[in-house]
Amino acid sequence: MKILNLGCGSKTCPHSDVVNIDWSVLLRIRKNPVLRSLAPLLLNGERLQRFRALPDNILVRNLAFGIPFGDASVDVVYHSHVLEHLDREVAGKFLVECWRVLRPEGIVRVVVPDFERYCRDYLKHVELCERLGAPAIAEHDRYFEPLLLQSVRREAFGTSQQRPLRRTLENLLLGDARRRGETHQWMYDRFNLTALLTASGFANVQILSFDTSRIPGWDRYGLDRNPDGTEYKPESLYVEAVKP
Repeated sequence: MKILNLGCGSKTCPHSDVVNIDWSVLLRIRKNPVLRSLAPLLLNGERLQRFRALPDNILVRNLAFGIPFGDASVDVVYHSHVLEHLDREVAGKFLVECWRVLRPEGIVRVVVPDFERYCRDYLKHVELCERLGAPAIAEHDRYFEPLLLQSVRREAFGTSQQRPLRRTLENLLLGDARRRGETHQWMYDRFNLTALLTASGFANVQILSFDTSRIPGWDRYGLDRNPDGTEYKPESLYVEAVKP
């Protein structure tokens, strides 16, 4: 088995079957000897701790230039909470690239925020507001956050927590949240994600859960679980499809 864990962030898998790939700012700093030596000056607090805790088993590659593997060379392509950060026209091309590197009968497993679930939660709270009035309305804005916050946020969260001088410098050097790839460019439910996978050449699309998969031995990789066995990314949609 060869499994690609694309856009892995800090959720890596140490198993020899898995290749973890990411392009985060922290990884790029670590890859550059000069920047690595300056890390204590560039980073502080929790971000410096995360930098020092980065695992060594991450391949640092910019997936905007393609997946760095040959045609029909891997068995599984997995990515979690990556697709929604891509522009709509880019997302289809990215899935075609996933199709390219998969062997025939290989599986792509896509995990994204479940837009349908967010909408259902929002509508339930609308009904609660109608019944209870002011007490429920006071909490109503937080039901907009899963739908909108990641799409409209302009400043990267980590930068917004910094002191004024560092905050200004980071925004000048690194750009806003969109430039850093932190914002959501589109959202998916079981219908439009199935359609996108089908249009990208995949077949036999199935909606699954965090603890079910057609990938042999998927549980042992722990990519959709916390160490205690609970769901790593609650409120997610889990979809698998096969390369014919």
